[in-house]
Amino acid sequence: MNARRRTVLAAGAAALATGCGSSGDGGEESTPPPSASETGPGATPSSSASGTPAPDAEELARTSDIPVGGGTVFKERKVVVTQPKAGEFKAFSAICTHAGCTVSKVGDATIDCACHGSRFAITDGAVEAGPAPRPLPAKQITVSGGSIRLA
Repeated sequence: MNARRRTVLAAGAAALATGCGSSGDGGEESTPPPSASETGPGATPSSSASGTPAPDAEELARTSDIPVGGGTVFKERKVVVTQPKAGEFKAFSAICTHAGCTVSKVGDATIDCACHGSRFAITDGAVEAGPAPRPLPAKQITVSGGSIRLA
């Protein structure tokens, strides 16, 4: 009986731990925040050190697809690309640092998470409104010939 009770309690705890991570749109499953090895420190450069994308880097978007003062969420790639001012492109993890939801949109100079209302700055991923405890981690991108690619 004790073994069965432990199993039931463990299953219930697992359900509670994952239950808060839904995206709120009914169509996405939540994923854990990316590890430090996936995100890299510091600001997102507009081009790689060599100035050329990695051979296998798939194009995320054209520069003309990202609105100035806004951005676009690429849910399938778990990345959000912003253009805080004309010609300046930034990229961040699209996974909210609060509960692991995928952010839902970019509007009014913030990256917004619909799950619990967290908002992040399009310039540096900083928390503008909680409950998110940390900024969105920067992602490395290259911008070349009007093409934006993950580095």
